[in-house]
Amino acid sequence: MIDALPDDLARQSVTHASWVDTRAAAYDRLAFLGDSVLGLAVTQALWPRLDPASHGAGRLTQVRAAAVSGRACRQVGERLAMPERMAAVAPPAGVPLATLLAGERVLASVVEAVIGACHLTYGFDPTALAVAEAFAPEIEAAIEDPGDWKSALQERLARRGETVAYAVVEEVGPPHERRFTVAARVGEAEVGRGAGRSKKDAEQAAARAAMDGGA
Repeated sequence: MIDALPDDLARQSVTHASWVDTRAAAYDRLAFLGDSVLGLAVTQALWPRLDPASHGAGRLTQVRAAAVSGRACRQVGERLAMPERMAAVAPPAGVPLATLLAGERVLASVVEAVIGACHLTYGFDPTALAVAEAFAPEIEAAIEDPGDWKSALQERLARRGETVAYAVVEEVGPPHERRFTVAARVGEAEVGRGAGRSKKDAEQAAARAAMDGGA
């Protein structure tokens, strides 16, 4: 499906704004469209699978948010070789691709833009089926564990009148493969530590470690 996109949409969907003279030639507008298509496609995939008795609107929202998160989109983008597609159109000057891919937001936006381009080309139903297939591992993971560990930890601590703070204690690797280690602290005490490819992921891992440790 992606390989059969019209050349102009295929190129625009992987073009960063810093690489072109006008923002209209970059992926931003396509990503805006694709974000909505992605949300509806994943909702449609989740709807028949989740028991209404245990998955009301709030729970559905939580599961969907996990399935379409920036981390999830980045994982899908890597599997679909989006960095390589971006490299094929990247100019010699401008912001280097490795710098753009240091965080998850750019690659996530590219995935959304490609979804938007597919929607314009093929319509919603074929695109939704392709999205459900591409995001299948992320959807399964979200159904199994949609938990927001940071919120859960804060709620637990709030009952004791305590709060948690997060601090990056280690940052290693080149810009495009950065790995962060974060410590969760309650007062002066470290209650959990976790690592991830983004600060958000590392914070969630630290919160989960804190919960598992009885914080």
